[in-house]
Amino acid sequence: MATAYIVDAVRTAGGRRGGRLAGVHPVDLAAASLDAIVARSGIDPNAVDDVIMGCVTQAGQQAGQVGRNAVLASKLLPESTPAVSIDRQCGSSQQAVQFAAQAVMSGVQDVVIAAGIESMTRVPMGTSAMFHMKEGLGHYKSPGLEAKYPGVMWSQFMGAEMIVKKHGFTKDDLDRFALSSHQKAIAATNSGAFANEIVPIEIETPEGAGVHTQDEGIRFDATMESIAGVKLLQEGGTLTAATSSQICDGSSAALVVSEEALKRYNLTPLARIHTLTVTAGDPVIMLEEPLFATDKALARAGMKIGDIDLYEVNEAFASVPLAWLKHTGADPEKLNVNGGAIALGHPLGASGTKLMSTLLHALKARGGKYGLQTMCEGGGVANVTIVEIV
Repeated sequence: MATAYIVDAVRTAGGRRGGRLAGVHPVDLAAASLDAIVARSGIDPNAVDDVIMGCVTQAGQQAGQVGRNAVLASKLLPESTPAVSIDRQCGSSQQAVQFAAQAVMSGVQDVVIAAGIESMTRVPMGTSAMFHMKEGLGHYKSPGLEAKYPGVMWSQFMGAEMIVKKHGFTKDDLDRFALSSHQKAIAATNSGAFANEIVPIEIETPEGAGVHTQDEGIRFDATMESIAGVKLLQEGGTLTAATSSQICDGSSAALVVSEEALKRYNLTPLARIHTLTVTAGDPVIMLEEPLFATDKALARAGMKIGDIDLYEVNEAFASVPLAWLKHTGADPEKLNVNGGAIALGHPLGASGTKLMSTLLHALKARGGKYGLQTMCEGGGVANVTIVEIV
């Protein structure tokens, strides 16, 4: 089977809800990452066989096949470039990477851009379902689903609280993890660790034209006291907004190619795809699946958790990476070394390639070899991708 390589991966800096990226249409925000990956890699734009765009809330400004629209809005890709938009919930653009790798490994395509977009300001989370329900157009839970899961309303928040209770975490555990996410993100920002992965975005500010290059959600003044003082999301629970991922606007992209394409277009690979895994489990607790998906991925790769140099585990809620650490026995010092979604934001459909960008650049900067990325996803699904720096 052919090998799939990642030539480069990029992301925009995260924008807070109603923040610095709020004035940018999501199609144009997605196009900016597509243009950046083409320009930085030096690939001939006409050589791109496909664009696979992850997006969760495909409604409003993200409707009408947002991936194709991003290609058409691109300054570099020709209109002959095909595209598709996919939804595997929070893992949408990680799945885009895996679909791109599968296309290359199968020999069907040689050059594929995996990407993601989510403007959670302009297209609020849940819009695609809530609008139809409010208009009396029905609910996504069918009679068949109700028969199998009577009275169950799917809730990632409730799943995260279930993980807290199952694994015996305290609110203090969650608060300390959240503080650590901000501290690592602050250190990474101040040291310039994100410089090679961030795509500058031209924006309008009250002071005039500007460029967005720094993640807007980082709390540079975060303390244990300030995080611990945030009110609970549910009475009797443990999670707060401070221990949950931030609503975020952003886009990201990665270029996945074959060995033949490396030679033909004189490209330098950053990494090769080592292992691709996706699993599914309990749809009620739902966010726990990365634990078991990691077990399967490592077994398939013939590796142990200690063989991996860095891990990116999406911080949907603090309880998810904490449970992952407890289950796998992984080294906490290797986890989300530049901070995670609690500090940097979680732009849903863009988070998969966003995390891949951060993982690859962190591995290269630290001289690491193997990286593992995993995401919890709605419905109890999880992707795991293991990459090797070359």
